[in-house]
Parts: sequence; structure tokens; C-alpha cells
Amino acid sequence: MFMVIEGEVIHGQQLGRKMGFPTANMEVEGVNVENGVYMSNVEIDGRSYRAMSNVGVRPSVDGKRRLLETFIFDYDGDLYGRRLRVELLHKVRDEKKFSSIEELKSQLERDCAHILSL
Repeated sequence: MFMVIEGEVIHGQQLGRKMGFPTANMEVEGVNVENGVYMSNVEIDGRSYRAMSNVGVRPSVDGKRRLLETFIFDYDGDLYGRRLRVELLHKVRDEKKFSSIEELKSQLERDCAHILSL
């Protein structure tokens, strides 16, 4: 699996940030890719970063819009309004609804550990 999605980083609800997983959000309406969590790669200012991306409607937080949300490992900076190129390398799991934000956060921690072990 390998797909590239390019787009402008938009403001989200900042729920990922509150859970310790700040994400760069991009619109993906009309992009033909399965919803789910992916091991990904992002290039920022000529440097490549490992990342974890979610494509979907975020059912655990009553999301309505389909977005690409990308948590970039070892990066701290403001990306709003910038154009990013996100490479989806490998699907880790399907998107699912969790019963609580704590359950979602625990799963994200497991997803990160899994991706970093690959």
C-alpha cells in the first residue's frame, strides 16, 4: 500500500493535541483511500519524518467531515496553512468508534508503539 495525499493543513478541533497527539489535518473528500490508521511519512522543509495518520470521519468524537489527521513523530511546529505531502505507507488498522476518549488515547499509544517498532 502506498498513496500520496497533498493538501493544506487546516484547523481542527484540537482534540488530538489535548490527548498528547497533535495532528496536522487535511481535507480528503473525494480521495480514494480506505478509512483507517496508517504508518506514514511526511516531508517538512526538506526533512523526512515518520508519522501516524488517520483517514476518516473520527466516529469517537462525533466527527462529520472526512479528514486526514497526521501525528508527526519528533516534530514540534506550526503547520497551519502550509502544504504537506503525506505518504501513506502501510495500513495498521481500520477506523473504529471507541467508547471513551481514554480508550481512544490508549489505542493511539499502542498504534504509535506498533508503528515505531516497524
